[in-house]
Amino acid sequence: MKKIAIMTGASSGIGYQLFSTMPQEFSFDEIWVIARSKNKLEELSSPCGKVVPIPLDLSDNRSIDVLIAKLNEEKPIIDLLVNCSGYGKFGKTEDIPLDETLGMIDLNCRALTAITHVALPYMQKGGKIIEIASVAGFQAIPYINVYSATKAYVLSFSRALRSEVKKQGIKVIAVCPFWTKTKFFDRAESGGEKNAVVKKYFAVYDPEKVAKRAWRDLKKGKAVSSYGAFNKFLVFCTKILPDGIKTGVWKKTQGLK
Repeated sequence: MKKIAIMTGASSGIGYQLFSTMPQEFSFDEIWVIARSKNKLEELSSPCGKVVPIPLDLSDNRSIDVLIAKLNEEKPIIDLLVNCSGYGKFGKTEDIPLDETLGMIDLNCRALTAITHVALPYMQKGGKIIEIASVAGFQAIPYINVYSATKAYVLSFSRALRSEVKKQGIKVIAVCPFWTKTKFFDRAESGGEKNAVVKKYFAVYDPEKVAKRAWRDLKKGKAVSSYGAFNKFLVFCTKILPDGIKTGVWKKTQGLK
């Protein structure tokens, strides 16, 4: 029975960095990489195993059926699952198109949950799950409210799942990055620089370093991976400050009403 890894969102951003920095002691018969772009997936290669491109749009419910059928046919052992597909849209709630809003929920929550659900029966002791959340999941953020809510879901889901599968010897970690140097903002901020929600970043981190920290934290058995001093400070503040103060500080620093 072959041993595989499944990675979604592997063609770009943090997903690509997690793919390219995968520890070389990991060894798989196949690495199933899932994203919308077939061409980008076909460019991927890894010393950790044979790369199998699976071009799917995970915002489409039918894509999960394709994955289910492939798993049922091949019946592999899933040793690693990385859920990195997702996106954000920033702005006033009523100004963001409804399909974009619901799309965030579908991809960031529904698809992640579905893939985790269908993967678990194929996992054994020593299996590993990485769910990409965000520091935004630690607090309510005006004008980023739906995105931050989806990431709060991922964070809570990951923590609870970690407790469930611990007795099976499966590790689960939620990766909670701060702003990173990726193309995330190309889609998130569509109103131009003048109408941007985020005007002060305070820190922007290298996604490769975020990925390498995630792998280290996974090996250590941590529940959450947060890279960067400012990021860790922010997480600490979200735990001790009332919601009203947190949202007020956010709006004031970004010049939002």
